[in-house]
Amino acid sequence: MHPPFAVLNRAVFLAGALIVLVFPLFASEPAPDAQRKNRIYDGQVYLDDKVKPDPALAADSLAEGRKWIDKGAAEAESARKQDPQLFRGRNWSYERRYNFRSLVDGHYVSIIRNDYLDTNGAHPNSDVNTILWDSSAKKRISIRPFFTETADDGATLQAMHKAVIASLNAEKKKRDASDTATAEWYKELKPTLLKIGAVTLAPSTLSGKSSGLTFHYPPYAVGPYAEGEYVAFVPWETLKPYLSAEGAKIFGGARPKGDLDQ
Repeated sequence: MHPPFAVLNRAVFLAGALIVLVFPLFASEPAPDAQRKNRIYDGQVYLDDKVKPDPALAADSLAEGRKWIDKGAAEAESARKQDPQLFRGRNWSYERRYNFRSLVDGHYVSIIRNDYLDTNGAHPNSDVNTILWDSSAKKRISIRPFFTETADDGATLQAMHKAVIASLNAEKKKRDASDTATAEWYKELKPTLLKIGAVTLAPSTLSGKSSGLTFHYPPYAVGPYAEGEYVAFVPWETLKPYLSAEGAKIFGGARPKGDLDQ
């Protein structure tokens, strides 16, 4: 890994004296894996180096990312037609990154998809979503195979939902933001797979296993914008009564200490 910047010392003679000039050389950003750029818009897609070795996953991610930046370009053009002054000396920037999260049982890959959007508003916006990829089947999957049932408002999702709220409240307390841990902020979280949050398989202290589920929330989802993103962790032991045979196979161990900021 390259440092944020390197320092180049250049010796020159000025008026008979030896002068050492120090120039910072900033490491350049890797080239995007996909890009759409014009005078009013710059949309970029980046794939984590751990995503690229899986051809099917890389192709799937790039196809999705290209559609996203193409949509952004169309939105920028529509906004320009309505009000050209919005783009005087400025453009819109969209950036999407597919970041590797974990590999479980040799073929379940968790990806965190981070979006950054700057449309010249009061502040840039960000979003987060996740992908659970089965490299054996070469397709995206849900967490359904890991549980005996995942019905809306069923026992599994009720237990999951309760654990998510408890984890969020604990995190808010750490941030001294417990006054925002209200039912109002959590009203969009429901005990259903589509409403409980974007989920990944958390890494484990046991190789090839997952220590539980992490749920990822962008700013505004469960708290004010100033609080930023939140991650709720639900250990596998909490969900043990609801695991299927496949779930019992992939879960185990504890969450690594280095994963606490993920």
